[in-house]
Amino acid sequence: MKLKDAYAFYALGDQYYNGRWGLPRHLSKACELWNRAADLGSIQAHAGLGDAYMRGAGVEQDAEKARHHFEIAAMGGHENARHGLGGIEEGMGNNRLAMHHVMYAARCGYVDSLKCVRLAYKDGDVTKEEYAATLRAYKESYDEMESVHRAAE
Repeated sequence: MKLKDAYAFYALGDQYYNGRWGLPRHLSKACELWNRAADLGSIQAHAGLGDAYMRGAGVEQDAEKARHHFEIAAMGGHENARHGLGGIEEGMGNNRLAMHHVMYAARCGYVDSLKCVRLAYKDGDVTKEEYAATLRAYKESYDEMESVHRAAE
């Protein structure tokens, strides 16, 4: 942390957020550390802050701040943040934009998003073609991450 390493601030914040490494669960301390990490460029910290602002965990609930942090993290390739953007858009009644974000996250391999797309398809909010394309892309993403060790398990 003395070296201003973004990951060090993020990791310590994560431990406070979850109450690990013998540290007490302290949400506001976690958010302080994540803010520092985000200032230093941590995509994970932006995603954590987005989630914290969306839930009001350690900070006052604020959809605009959640969107801001999720957008930065999503631009950096964080699928969970893209999924979070979908949740924000859905909450604002922008269902089509919400599905765009969720389908993108699913295509990148985020399983929670795939589950949402499946439900949206069953509800008629996603076309058969969109669901099929998302499912194919999810499988391709998953297959790319597959390893010899995972296959042996």
